[in-house]
Amino acid sequence: MKQLIVYAHPHTDSLNHAILNTAVETLEAQGHEVVVRDLYALGFQPVLSAADKASMRAGQTPEDIATEQQYVTDAEAITFIYPIWWTGLPAIMKGYVDRVFAYGFAYASGEAGIEKLLTGKKGLIINTHGTPSEIYDQIGMIASMKMTSDVGIFDFVGIEAVDHLLFGSIGYLEAADYQSMLEQVKETVSTKF
Repeated sequence: MKQLIVYAHPHTDSLNHAILNTAVETLEAQGHEVVVRDLYALGFQPVLSAADKASMRAGQTPEDIATEQQYVTDAEAITFIYPIWWTGLPAIMKGYVDRVFAYGFAYASGEAGIEKLLTGKKGLIINTHGTPSEIYDQIGMIASMKMTSDVGIFDFVGIEAVDHLLFGSIGYLEAADYQSMLEQVKETVSTKF
């Protein structure tokens, strides 16, 4: 299977980077073809500008957006890996969605309403956050984050969300806890694709 991983974390010594490496190694060991788009390493421009919108309306997608859209087109499965900041996506990841999952590419309007143009692809989201998961569960934040990402992004464009892993209390745990998280990542990518 052709796998696209869109990764957003500025530090190479982070848990998110270890999650990325674990996912890539596991998928490649199973024979999947994996492409990683490391948004910080790429210096991805997250701001959807007026010029971008005008160019796309004129049928001339800016080169950096067209490049990312081709990776999405080629992929059978898309995994997003990013930390939760202020209960949402980091700006660079949100900007990726804003610019790449554009009208006419990822979705369109049709007679029956929204046309989901990325139907047939599978999606996985893996997040980390500092707040304990129990607290986020109690206040409904985990359900809300799943709704906005799994439904509001993936389902909106037709991507089937196969799972969404959220790892909490990051920065407050023992080494064995982080290793357990990486094992869960390995198990998930092994069984969901």
